Amino acid sequence: MTTATLSPKTIEIIKSTVPVLAEHGATITNRFYEMLFTNHPELLNIFNHANQKQGKQQQALANTVYAAAKYINNLEVIIPVVKQIAHKHRSLGIKAEHYPIVGEHLLAAIKDVLGDAATDDIINAWAAAYGLIADVFISVEKEMYNEAANKKGGWKGLRKFVVARKVKESDVITSFYLKPKDGSEISDFQPGQYISVKVVIDGEEYTHIRQYSLSDAPGKDYYRISVKREDERGEAPAGIVSNYLHNQIAEGDTLELTAPAGDFVLNTESTRPVVLISGGVGQTPLVSMLKTLAEKFPEREATFIHAAINSSYHALREEVTNLANESEKINYLLCYESPTEDDKKTIHYDKEGHIDLNWLQSTLKSNEADFYFCGPFPFMKVINKALKEWNVAPESIHYEFFGPAGDLENE
Repeated sequence: MTTATLSPKTIEIIKSTVPVLAEHGATITNRFYEMLFTNHPELLNIFNHANQKQGKQQQALANTVYAAAKYINNLEVIIPVVKQIAHKHRSLGIKAEHYPIVGEHLLAAIKDVLGDAATDDIINAWAAAYGLIADVFISVEKEMYNEAANKKGGWKGLRKFVVARKVKESDVITSFYLKPKDGSEISDFQPGQYISVKVVIDGEEYTHIRQYSLSDAPGKDYYRISVKREDERGEAPAGIVSNYLHNQIAEGDTLELTAPAGDFVLNTESTRPVVLISGGVGQTPLVSMLKTLAEKFPEREATFIHAAINSSYHALREEVTNLANESEKINYLLCYESPTEDDKKTIHYDKEGHIDLNWLQSTLKSNEADFYFCGPFPFMKVINKALKEWNVAPESIHYEFFGPAGDLENE
């Protein structure tokens, strides 16, 4: 990544806008999406409407724009973020022709929100910077599209899969075993990656695309996703796609998928112990990692720590228990927030309440391990804080958000 095409003056102007973006970034991105969807409603076929309503997508974009401005003279710093977003874009079907549309509306939103403060010099500088950053995304995503299409068993765009099995795993989580409708090979994936599912729902004006982690090990003749039914709670609306999958999709039905994507993956080159910490349905990518370790790296030590409300919400328990029972290298620990009376009599769990640093330190041999965690945002904040307080090396901490990226440090 290079800033060679940006003049020193342009870089200076962009960096001067950093405080403004820190203050007005969310307002700008809210206005951006409002203008974008008014002028290009067809893009609502791609974007997650729930994330829009809750402001998650707007805040994620604001954070990205802020980071781009802050590091405009050293964009190499944000390469990991670029690649993470590019994976999601490739999975959703974002194309090169979308970038000029986005750029036009982002500049218009900056002008609209900042008014006279958005001088011609500032707008022109941001136009140049956006053009450079867009070219980087387009280049990275083109490579990802080609890789997905040219892999053995790979494909371009959407491919039809049949629901071979539908298995209820808990009161709120159901697994879908998906096999290609054409009966041919499917591409391999790295444990931790996800696929996108596109659905057309009767009565809905737009199509919907959602990304779900693959919850089984690679190398099978199917993909498995384990989907939590998102019920309405507080200001969060019920999940349109998750409820559709749970209530209307049956065995034998067809779904359209994009090829596996994502950069939250198990480091299979490392020989260090692995600690997998999950909350709720956040266990899905971690189960894929654990099963891969059991199948392909049986000598590597692994600890799987899962937090659930209680057994009614706990999916894949028997599956992971069996893995732990069959391997001396796998340790399985459970934390139930509110165990039922029946749980207390029939299920072995290791902690009641919430995971905290003291408990982690009492159960893990040391902090010298590769840590992976995923779950609800508040859960992830707690785990991230605990690992940092334990002085776990930053390069040993890996996590993934289900949805637009947040900020575990500051939010």
